[in-house]
Amino acid sequence: MTSTHRPARRGPRASVLAAALAAGAAMAAPAAALDLSKMSADESAAFGAAVRSYLLENPEVLVEVIGVLEQREAEARVAADAAMLAENAEALFENPTAWVGGNPEGDVTIVEFVDYRCSFCRQAHPEVEELIASDGDIRFIVKEFPILGEQSVLASRFALAARAVEGDDAYKAAHDALITFRGDITPEALGRLADALAFDAGAVMAEMESPEITDIIDANRALAQRLAITGTPTFVLGEEMVRGYLPLAEMQAVVAEQRAE
Repeated sequence: MTSTHRPARRGPRASVLAAALAAGAAMAAPAAALDLSKMSADESAAFGAAVRSYLLENPEVLVEVIGVLEQREAEARVAADAAMLAENAEALFENPTAWVGGNPEGDVTIVEFVDYRCSFCRQAHPEVEELIASDGDIRFIVKEFPILGEQSVLASRFALAARAVEGDDAYKAAHDALITFRGDITPEALGRLADALAFDAGAVMAEMESPEITDIIDANRALAQRLAITGTPTFVLGEEMVRGYLPLAEMQAVVAEQRAE
């Protein structure tokens, strides 16, 4: 399980050359001739040579076929994501253990699976903040999803403990501080951060080890597994899943799409 250190992919871009060749063959010969099981070795070789010759003479066919196949793959992935989101809607959108920011009554909900050590989570943070502030009608949910090692786990435990001890405003302060934190995340560093944020440092540090904190992180990991989420950041924007960093303008476009549906 790794961080998604690349721009978001809203549609799959897997290699489809082999499928394109097969589809090109369908364009190059009558349907009856495509039953290779009924061809002799010589007929099969001749057919292959004819298809190759046709595609070399008409390379635009491959471009067209690849485009169609990529579009079909993208549509299938969107449909699969939508089904997974529907099956897990309550855990995504209504779990009381998750912090809710933005406009709690907003007409579009954004859920972010975040790891504080993820460079693309850090890059996305100010753009997510701007989106929420400028829109005014977005409900924003954070799912702590530490996947980059023990320092990530410590950071998530600290944020969740701050909420448990100090409340929702403290969680937001901890979240913002951790996503911009420079240096190693250690118990000592978190103790200093708690003091800087005017938290009850002793209570927060003790709460970090509570079974309730462990349960929240475990539940988020299980939810991510059910949604086939393997990297951060991953966003759920309304009824769409976005795996990876998404620039502000594209996030705004997805939100507009969700409102139009």
